[in-house]
Amino acid sequence: MAFWTPSSWRDKPIAQDVKYPDADALESVISKLKTLPPLVTPSEIERLRTQLSDVQDNKAFLLHAGDCAESFEACTHENITNKIGLILSFSLILIWGGRLPVVRIGRIAGQYAKPRSSGTEKLEDGRIVPSFRGDNVNDINPDRRDPDPERLLSAYFHSTTTLNYIRSLLTSGYASLNHPRDWSLAHVQSPDLREEFERISESLSDALDFSRTIGAEEAGSYEGGGRRGVLGEVDFYTSHEGLMLNYESALTRKMPIPGSAARRAYVNGGTSSRSPSLAASPSASGAPSMERKPSTMGSTSDGNRAYYNTSAHFIWVGDRTRQLDGAHIEYFRGIRNPIGVKVGPTMESDELINLLNIVNPDKEKGRVTLITRYGAQKVDQFLAGHISAVREAQHPVVWVCDPMHGNTQTSATSGHKTRHFSNIVQELASCLRIHSECGSRLNGVSLEFTGELNEDGFSVTECLGGSMGLEENELGLRYQTFCDPRLNFEQSLDLAFLISNHLKTERGGRQKRGRP
Repeated sequence: MAFWTPSSWRDKPIAQDVKYPDADALESVISKLKTLPPLVTPSEIERLRTQLSDVQDNKAFLLHAGDCAESFEACTHENITNKIGLILSFSLILIWGGRLPVVRIGRIAGQYAKPRSSGTEKLEDGRIVPSFRGDNVNDINPDRRDPDPERLLSAYFHSTTTLNYIRSLLTSGYASLNHPRDWSLAHVQSPDLREEFERISESLSDALDFSRTIGAEEAGSYEGGGRRGVLGEVDFYTSHEGLMLNYESALTRKMPIPGSAARRAYVNGGTSSRSPSLAASPSASGAPSMERKPSTMGSTSDGNRAYYNTSAHFIWVGDRTRQLDGAHIEYFRGIRNPIGVKVGPTMESDELINLLNIVNPDKEKGRVTLITRYGAQKVDQFLAGHISAVREAQHPVVWVCDPMHGNTQTSATSGHKTRHFSNIVQELASCLRIHSECGSRLNGVSLEFTGELNEDGFSVTECLGGSMGLEENELGLRYQTFCDPRLNFEQSLDLAFLISNHLKTERGGRQKRGRP
């Protein structure tokens, strides 16, 4: 395979490309981005890779969640706080049911671009204008749809602001298990959901009181000088779709691989795009011998440095940009970050294996997460075949269900894009069942939900159903998305309790069989 660089994707055909009217202005912005500081560090990225290895080994559960697409306008402390609060609440419910750590990856601090099925759209007045591609490309106003490279800089600074505030929240006591009610209960309208979450909170409070009584956990608030400890701080990672390759490559930096991760990288073979790496292969006597094989990762030959995408901890390649000979797969194969790959009904099994061979030739754990998104009516047709193909190829992957994207529909009464909660639950339940039938296990979920509230403190009304029984004639009440419909607070917690109950039942079954 050809030598990789952060710009080798430019020699490949690119899907979902953005045509900028001023090439010089684009180059000026890219040059500026190359000089700006990283948003995340190699140590954080390597920590996530390790935790995703635990997810793959069923020692943790992955929650990947957030907005379909962020907007610059929604970059406020209220929206960010509510979104993080919802993610924390959701993960607490999962931990309580499954007694498993939850790895939290937010679709946040960079999810500003969206692929579109068409490059243009026809307005009601008959005009044909470029499609809105997200705030980092053009304006939602139809009169300002020309792509503007300055928006890439705006995306960088909005991402930086968002991430800075998230770090501040999570290191100053907001994530403390001592007061989980602060995360989202004030916004939950359903009495049943409030009661269920209160029950968990009260049980947790009793357990923490006991821990403090026996001296296992010191009391004291963050503001009062108390140490954070394991109860006061959580890991949180950022992610977005790696769609805008000009932006991604500008923030791709060759940096030292931290400590023990560097040793693992050398042993696993991910150390050089030209130099050999170590791999076990049969010798003439039939015993394994250490033989060198070429690796395709884009790092230097000394084995101590690698290319990291520093715009986020985790990025994924979408269903529309995963062509094997395309620019996006070329870019993704060379970065050391853990990556996601969307897998839909148009993905053939041999295509999936060929893709995995390209992006993870050394079969490293924690490297690839497969995010399946078939739709409730198609998951039975495709998932089992994909599981079988991956197992036969012996590729280590994290299996995640995205029950959102394959279940989008248009309301017959209002014309709004929406999703029905029952279809989301059906696809998720089918994934759980099929993995079990195949001797596999679902390792996580990828969801589009939001903590956004209106001035009166009510959640958005974009998806139908759930415990609140949202109907089609209510979609227009608080329909705020400019892209795909999202679950609101109540619907998100509905789903959290359903998954938690499944994990609890599964845990009970393992305990009866004498397994940990």
